[in-house]
Amino acid sequence: MNIAANIGPALALEVADVESIAELRHQAEDCTRCDLYRNATQIVFGEGPGKAEIVLVGEQPGDREDITGRPFVGPAGHLLDLCLNEAGLDRQRCYVTNAVKHFKFTPRGKRRLHAKPNAGEIRRCAWWLGAELNILQPKLVVALGASALYALLGPKAKLTPERGHILQPANHPPVLVTIHPSYLLRIRDEAEQDRQHQAFVSDLHRAAEFQLR
Repeated sequence: MNIAANIGPALALEVADVESIAELRHQAEDCTRCDLYRNATQIVFGEGPGKAEIVLVGEQPGDREDITGRPFVGPAGHLLDLCLNEAGLDRQRCYVTNAVKHFKFTPRGKRRLHAKPNAGEIRRCAWWLGAELNILQPKLVVALGASALYALLGPKAKLTPERGHILQPANHPPVLVTIHPSYLLRIRDEAEQDRQHQAFVSDLHRAAEFQLR
């Protein structure tokens, strides 16, 4: 386990001060901390058991998540479920959330194309993510992709060199760094997709080891 020199906005900034996830979710329903709420259908808050030992943090909800109001239920979510199962990690025992709670997109005809949240939006939404982590006090947090990594460990933590590593920020739960499952969906080369799939499962298996402790 490597020591993390820095912490990101979800761990460093002031966050909501409540006692339960249910109360936090209720407060978040009317969130206007950034402008993303203006075009999103609804906020997509985290879900999972209140005593979850593993927290999976993605980037933001996608189109399907925005419609249903639940995290990781679209194509990337289905792939995540598959990989979690292969890794021996029970999603029902994990808390699944995102660094940003509203869907950011660019309209393209009738389609809504994913747009990456910027640093300011991630920092604004850290109010909720940080509170989720404070309430849950998990054994391990899994950063799924660069936006989640920034929210947790700041701009100096880079995905490629840290992938597969578990970083230990001072006075906070350890953070396992890996890719977002949507990355696998964008790979066109079959051999490379299989290689990256297996590497992702291997990363998640490290999280499963924490769940067994």
